[in-house]
Amino acid sequence: MAAAARLRRGLLLAVPWRWCRCCSPRRGAADGPPAGHVRAAFLRFFQDRHGHRRLPSAPVRPRGDPRLLFVNAGMNQFKPIFLGTVHPRSELVRHRRVVNSQKCVRAGGKHNDLEDVGRDTYHHTFFEMLGNWSFGDYFKEEACSMAWELLTEVYEIPKDRLYITYFGGDSSLGLSADEECRDIWLRLGVPASHVLPFPLKDNFWEMGHTGPCGPCTEIHYDHVGGGRNAAVLVNQGNPDVVEIWNLVFMQYSREVEGNLLPLPQHHVDTGMGLERLVAVLQNKRSNYDTDLFTPILDAIHKGCRGPRYQGLVGDADVGRVNMAYRVVADHVRTLCVCITDGIYPGFSGAELVLRRILRRAVRFCSEVLHAPPGLLASLVPTVVEVLGDAYPELTKNTDQIMDIINENEAAFLSSLERGRRIIERTVQQMEPSTNFPAEVAWSLYGNLGFPLDLIDLMLEEKGISLDSAAFNELALEDAKRKACGPQAGQVEDTNTHLDVHSLAQLQSNNVPTTDDSPKYSYTLGLHGQYEFSPCQATVLMLYRDQSLQKEVGAGQHCGVILDRTNFYAEQGGQDCDKGYMIRLGQQDVLFPVESVRLCGGYVIHEVIAVETLRAGDQVQLFVDEARRLACMTNHTATHMLNFALRRILGERTEQRGSHVTAERLRFDFDTKGPVTVEQLQQVEQVVQEVIKRNEVVHMAEVPLTWARRVQGLRAVDEGYPDPVRIVSLGVPVESVLTCDSEAALQTSVELCCGTHLLRTGAVGDLSIINERQLVKGISRVIAVTGGQAKQAREVGQCLAMEVDSLSLRMKQRSASISEMQNLSKEVGQLTKVVTETAMPQWQRKELETILKGLQRTANTAIKKLEMKQAEEKAQSLLAKHSSQPVIVDTVPADSLSILMKVVNQLCDKSPGTSVLLLSPQASGEVLCACQVSKNCLPVFSAADWAVAVCAQMEGKAGGSPVVAKGSGNAKGMQGALTTALKFAQSKL
Repeated sequence: MAAAARLRRGLLLAVPWRWCRCCSPRRGAADGPPAGHVRAAFLRFFQDRHGHRRLPSAPVRPRGDPRLLFVNAGMNQFKPIFLGTVHPRSELVRHRRVVNSQKCVRAGGKHNDLEDVGRDTYHHTFFEMLGNWSFGDYFKEEACSMAWELLTEVYEIPKDRLYITYFGGDSSLGLSADEECRDIWLRLGVPASHVLPFPLKDNFWEMGHTGPCGPCTEIHYDHVGGGRNAAVLVNQGNPDVVEIWNLVFMQYSREVEGNLLPLPQHHVDTGMGLERLVAVLQNKRSNYDTDLFTPILDAIHKGCRGPRYQGLVGDADVGRVNMAYRVVADHVRTLCVCITDGIYPGFSGAELVLRRILRRAVRFCSEVLHAPPGLLASLVPTVVEVLGDAYPELTKNTDQIMDIINENEAAFLSSLERGRRIIERTVQQMEPSTNFPAEVAWSLYGNLGFPLDLIDLMLEEKGISLDSAAFNELALEDAKRKACGPQAGQVEDTNTHLDVHSLAQLQSNNVPTTDDSPKYSYTLGLHGQYEFSPCQATVLMLYRDQSLQKEVGAGQHCGVILDRTNFYAEQGGQDCDKGYMIRLGQQDVLFPVESVRLCGGYVIHEVIAVETLRAGDQVQLFVDEARRLACMTNHTATHMLNFALRRILGERTEQRGSHVTAERLRFDFDTKGPVTVEQLQQVEQVVQEVIKRNEVVHMAEVPLTWARRVQGLRAVDEGYPDPVRIVSLGVPVESVLTCDSEAALQTSVELCCGTHLLRTGAVGDLSIINERQLVKGISRVIAVTGGQAKQAREVGQCLAMEVDSLSLRMKQRSASISEMQNLSKEVGQLTKVVTETAMPQWQRKELETILKGLQRTANTAIKKLEMKQAEEKAQSLLAKHSSQPVIVDTVPADSLSILMKVVNQLCDKSPGTSVLLLSPQASGEVLCACQVSKNCLPVFSAADWAVAVCAQMEGKAGGSPVVAKGSGNAKGMQGALTTALKFAQSKL
């Protein structure tokens, strides 16, 4: 007890507050310690007292896990450790005990709290997860003891308010109750009445359908207390008794077949939501009443000038005002964190979810709180004030966050107005007693981002229902299309992805990891050609159908693990090598290598075994040299492009992703807006200068700590091995590492494991053939190099000549409508070619601008010629039918548009006259157009007149009471003329 007291005093002295119930946080939000101090005490307890390594929060954009939209738990960044796939040189390997406070977002995907936010007082889309981990170090005894010590001795939570749950077993899986865990809690002094067993769904945690899993123990808190026994309320969804901490003991792996196997190493993964913990320590029943939210709620009140937040829920919350406060406060936190970490509102994946979060917040601001536009962005500085100390990256992006929120809010409010107009127009055109068309609703939802519940609400107000069955069918079709897309979850190749048990078996059998350093073994020959030496290796193990094998028969696909390799495994954004291997002594038998993958330090070659392969076989490896050289060229060009973009767009231009293949390179980066034509040209010019200088590409492995001290170093947000490889263009790595060296500010210096050219001149040329904004704030460029770049430039020049020729012909201005229409058609066709052809993007943008102007010119010229022709024909008809109340006649016209203009001209020149004209075409079709004088309404209807006339020609017509048009067959034209005159006379 004395030791515990000393510990408590030490922790209290380590943070700037004295722990007691009379303590008040900043801004006077609540009794109890401020949230920042609660977070600090957690981190310091595990770091100082129990030897944990404190790590910063990972960004909420997942690293290397396309199946995850957001980081939604503290353990996400440690998945390679749990799965056993961590590289032996990775920093993760050194982790034994770790503690951190992780930024988490749960919206979209498996864990989705979005629609619940606001309805109650404890759901959030963004929250902070306090966690401590053990990777093969301590297990249940220590984990439970540390948790109990922190909660009861440091935070001084009354023991009688805490309840413990543990796994009660599952007979179907052959798992007995976790009595070991139960007994640990009892030994810690927890009363038996407070230690409760629960089934699989409550106390057995799984990462996914397969992979690491295990029993967990949860700590619950009773807000009421007072000496009562609240055991019956645990895990019953009662807001008075809430879970505050979950301790997961990973000791099994769920296999594909559904069975459980023991893991080679046991791990501990704990998670405690900061928001709930702070509510407990500040003696609040609602997370929104803590100082994590009260400053934001105060700012909302000042911004909307409406009623204050009262914490009401359900029916008591009249007008949903309190719900709106909670939605806006929660969502603006999520927006700040996501935008800072590089996730911007967009149209797919996490970006689409963030877009919905922003639009939900905007709706509650405008429709419930009646706040002026801009309220949401005005809350950003308050969020930064609340969270900035814990996550300093927020303080660097305040203006950018506000700009993105304001721009997206303005676009959404505009879309809402457009959507309302579309709904109004559609309803006016609908037949009575029909459902609102699903196609229109789907277009509003998909294209304008119009919320489905708002569509339902607006239709309900008009007494109309949506065709839900048809809408759901459209949604299902869309989901199927997306599932077939490139981002759909793909089944991993079972021959190249080592499972955790096979990895553990390799390690326990002391099978050495693959030496892949020969992948960097290539030289420049006397004539500038690249020479790749073959590599001799030994087959250590074969892998097929998720099991290690010593032998694989002919005709089978398998993974081959070698002691060394010169093949590049896909990593760092660069595509893997392909090629073949031969068995020594059998030069005529080639084993094709289809793909290469790195897993836990082992390089697995996917091979088609044309003959039996055995462990111990000696093989020689040959990479596809043309493919490798193309990848090297494009990867070096990617570094040059990164440097050029920062030089032209500014030093704050950060890489957001890249992918290098033999065919092309892709590069994603931050940008304030679309890249201009001039900027694209300048970026290409910078790259051309580096190519012309033919600089040496320097590469070396250095300690990670040395590399991170380099000024101007380019590094993406990912884990790097130690030592790490530096690639520097034109400046030796030793010079870059020199203290106070600014060499890296003047050239490209990056951390990179990829393969590169030895001199920049071999790139030859680079052309950016596409640039677009993926989402607001992130652009993507696609570029080609060498011969492909030269070809793209040649194509661009040819298309530019065609556009010039078309411009010249357009300026000559033909007097014929048909010739002008042909020119307009040429403009459209050439526009399609320019849009779809690989050519320099700057030139594409220039040509598209010219073609848009030509299209406008052509359309204007056609309209003028049609008006002139219509005026001449109208003048002739007016002279023929002077002062008559009805004109029915035929007239030659090239199109229905011209015929309608003739009718309009006649009626303008003779306001009391009603006109119907027919125009026979060479095709045998007859065009019909008519207009009724407003003096004859409502007795005489143009629509009825056109329908009657076109029916005589076996055709159709439609329109309004004033104007109408249609068509029919020439055989009935004479009868149609007679009908037209009789119909008009009957109405006058």
